[in-house]
Amino acid sequence: MSAIEVRDVWKRYRRPHQQVSSLKEAVFSFLRGQSGYEEFWALKDISFSVEAGEAIGLVGPNGSGKSTLLGLMARVLKPTQGSIGVEGRVCPLLELGTGFHLELTGRENVFLNASLLGLTNRETARRYPDIVDFAELGDVMDAPVKTYSTGMVIRLGFSVAVHLDPDVLLIDEVLGVGDEHFQHKSFGRLMDFKREGRTIFVVSHNLEAVRKICDRAIWLDRGRMVKDTDSEEVVTKYRAAVAAWERSLEETRAGDARPG
Repeated sequence: MSAIEVRDVWKRYRRPHQQVSSLKEAVFSFLRGQSGYEEFWALKDISFSVEAGEAIGLVGPNGSGKSTLLGLMARVLKPTQGSIGVEGRVCPLLELGTGFHLELTGRENVFLNASLLGLTNRETARRYPDIVDFAELGDVMDAPVKTYSTGMVIRLGFSVAVHLDPDVLLIDEVLGVGDEHFQHKSFGRLMDFKREGRTIFVVSHNLEAVRKICDRAIWLDRGRMVKDTDSEEVVTKYRAAVAAWERSLEETRAGDARPG
């Protein structure tokens, strides 16, 4: 049974050529036939399936479309073309602190996030002690989140995500953040998820974590899929490609530095 089904997905964005500082400038640009925008495709013809219980890693350079793809699976974005289906309760951790209301306390944010995922207050209250214990924030849960440090927000966000009983866990770039102690705890919790047969989809530049946690890995580059296979093979080939690119860059710099 497929937990995630991505079929022929394209995602287009529009970005401004330049900032327009007044209505007058916008009108003149329109009259001159200048839209002021250019279109670019963040994702191009992406298709794959993820079976229930699989752990998938998503790798690629910055700007390759990784976070866009995760946003589509989390249903916070819509594809320009194609379709995405995700079965079961989805818990996304797309950006540190996403979904937290800064004026609310940590406790209030836990109950708010849980309610958005369909949990009752009774169900959340049963999980609440485990959330607080994992995040190690028992002394500040009744303080507004705006008073938390970045590390506190990281710990609370991850703890909420892994304790709200998701069928599919979407994680964007949190495996390499926080202190070493918390990274170790997070890694262990994800391995527990894997043993429990949950579906995990991880975006990370931490290639060693992808290799250890994930069964498969998908490599994106400039919006297109380069490879989708065993995580060991993808990580090895992606590292080789990055090393080749860095060597080429160094050779170009050395050539530019030579006297003419």
